[in-house]
Amino acid sequence: MRGSRLFPLASMPQECGSAGVIGEISHPGRLRRHLERRYLALNRWFWSHLPESVAGWRPVIAYGHHLNTLVQRREMRAQRLGTFFFRNRPELELLTRIAGRLPRGSTLDMAIVACSKGPEVYSISYAIRSARPDLILRICAIDIASDILSFAAAGVYSLRPQTSQKRRLDSTAQADEITFNTERDQKDSIFERISPAEIREMFDHDGDNVRVTPRFREGITWNVGDARDPELVTSVGRHDIVIANRFLCHMNPSEAEQCLRNVARLVRPGGYLFASGVDLSVRSHVARELGWRPVTDLIADIHEGDPSLRRDWPLQYWGLEPFDSTRADWHIRYASVFQI
Repeated sequence: MRGSRLFPLASMPQECGSAGVIGEISHPGRLRRHLERRYLALNRWFWSHLPESVAGWRPVIAYGHHLNTLVQRREMRAQRLGTFFFRNRPELELLTRIAGRLPRGSTLDMAIVACSKGPEVYSISYAIRSARPDLILRICAIDIASDILSFAAAGVYSLRPQTSQKRRLDSTAQADEITFNTERDQKDSIFERISPAEIREMFDHDGDNVRVTPRFREGITWNVGDARDPELVTSVGRHDIVIANRFLCHMNPSEAEQCLRNVARLVRPGGYLFASGVDLSVRSHVARELGWRPVTDLIADIHEGDPSLRRDWPLQYWGLEPFDSTRADWHIRYASVFQI
């Protein structure tokens, strides 16, 4: 995990009771963690009460970088299943532009790594098939969890409102299981970014549930696989476009770097790798070392295109810092798409 230089201990908030602190002093590492935790809690509160009018000031952004460094250092990283249909629309727009360059009737092979509940897979299928119905689209969807992969492959989701307390599953109540899986790890509705018109076109309705129509399920294969497995390329092959979005940030930096290098092996020479939702320093380091060409088309729109990632910076380790075009390395630091 990345290190961070903290402010001097004298500037840290002090404990109200002295006995606890004195007891901690005999354990310097424990004392440091205790003070760091208090310091971060105070600054989380301070950041959450900052007026929006000052959010873009350079000193405030620098302060945000400091907080995010502490958060990344302290927080335990864990994979999450929360996702959305049409999660990042500029990203989908770039995909359709790339697909639009292909000759009529071409075959487009894609791999989507860590496909989770399936909304990203179906959103991509919808976007490309709507823009280029003449293409032969083949999508290899991959996830390490067989249970969630089966749910994604079924393509059935619940339209029931978000519940404040998750239902207890009854093994005989399929509707409850669908609702449970639709809502797993979701703070907001999985449908919050899709319009009613798109829902009507993309799904068949069945009571409180919707099922992805056959048109947008065609050509998709579902594969259990580990993105870290060096043999993954042997089992699923190489592809014109590989999507590896929003899961590498949940790994520690060294593991994420190794995984990113492995996933890049799935891309055919000249193909494209989409890799958003990863620590920016990890991604830019690998891209430089391996000579990837950053795609700058829609670069700022894609970077800012997922409200949940931008909103959560700097207080969550997965949050994305604001796009800064004044940086000398902006074209590689903020690129989410690379030609390999």
